[in-house]
Amino acid sequence: MAYYRCILTFPVLCLLIQSAAALLAFPGAEGFGAQATGGRTGSVYVVTNLNDSGAGSFRDAVSKSNRIVVFAVGGVINIDSRVVISSRVTIAGQTAPGQGITIYGNGVSYSAASNTITRYIRYRMGRGGDSGKDAITIANGENMIFDHVSVSWGRDETFSINGDVSNVTISDSIIAQGLQTHSCGGLMQTTGGVSIIRTLYIDNQTRNPKVKGVNEFVNNVVYNWGGGGGYIAGDSDGPSQANILNNVFISGPSTTIHPFTRGNANFHTFVSNNYYDPDQDGTLNGFILSPTTENYSAVDFQSSKYPYPTVNTLLSPTDALAKVRASAGASKSRDRVDTYLINTELGSLGKVGALITDPAAAPMNGPGPIAGGTAPTDSDGDGIPDSYETAHGLNPNSNDAMVIASNGYANIENYINSLV
Repeated sequence: MAYYRCILTFPVLCLLIQSAAALLAFPGAEGFGAQATGGRTGSVYVVTNLNDSGAGSFRDAVSKSNRIVVFAVGGVINIDSRVVISSRVTIAGQTAPGQGITIYGNGVSYSAASNTITRYIRYRMGRGGDSGKDAITIANGENMIFDHVSVSWGRDETFSINGDVSNVTISDSIIAQGLQTHSCGGLMQTTGGVSIIRTLYIDNQTRNPKVKGVNEFVNNVVYNWGGGGGYIAGDSDGPSQANILNNVFISGPSTTIHPFTRGNANFHTFVSNNYYDPDQDGTLNGFILSPTTENYSAVDFQSSKYPYPTVNTLLSPTDALAKVRASAGASKSRDRVDTYLINTELGSLGKVGALITDPAAAPMNGPGPIAGGTAPTDSDGDGIPDSYETAHGLNPNSNDAMVIASNGYANIENYINSLV
């Protein structure tokens, strides 16, 4: 097992220590969830239709453990009820043809779904989703990574982790437009470590995010938060330990409050090099915030950062902004929603942005259309196209997808990793 839970209490920091020899979830994976195993050593499930349920559907694909899920179809999957993700599942949204996959109409639950890898997929909830539910929710579990995921329109929180959860990474993602009247980016309140890296929080009234527990918040962009606040330091009786490094906060038309709020002496944090542009004038002309209680609430500032499993390359705030604009979210082929949020809103540098109540109304106009595209030929149906198998010495007429290659990954993992 790559992780070990430390049974210690504050003031000795409980860390989940990664074995240096463990295989990464995918090359370049970072943070607390970097060593999630997903469906490796299980079987391949090919999603062949856009149905809500039944054989070949996304819901059926994630209903059992030990699967690597790939897509032979692109488009919008309309779901009437919440989808529950099983443990030891890899969701490889980057394999979908055309503009990829959007799951729309309700939310998904990763509660108890330990060891999951989720990449290049869009989860969009909307007013048709269950009242009081999140677009993505996690109440318990460990070892999960969400990479290049676009999640929006939650009716309670948009992406919320609140419970006995440890070793999670959210990287290069978009957490957007929690619906009014709640409009929350999400809670990050855990018993173990959560890394949020190079991710965009945009058009959320509050909780961008709200943090309790062990957290690293590195190279993120927060845009057009509302009066509830940007990064909220949890003010509970229990201790929190956070690194807040090289992030960008840009006020928008809905912003009426400083990006950092709340907190108390139980919130222990190392803060460095965070950029704030408050004037909403369409120009990047802000400044580095000083780590004082005036700017960061009543928290306990640390003189050195916590030794968390963090980014391989720490970007400057301006480089982080450029990286987020270029590739955050399900960006293998950005849909109209993410393109609007990135180009029109974030690109306006303060001039454009709004909290929303109904994503079916203008300017969002719902989740589609999503071009379906055509899947490449896969003669043996093992999820790996013939062209890749031939080029890499595999047999396009024999199911060899789950054979472990010399680098430790299954053949199909090497294929899906090569796409991005």
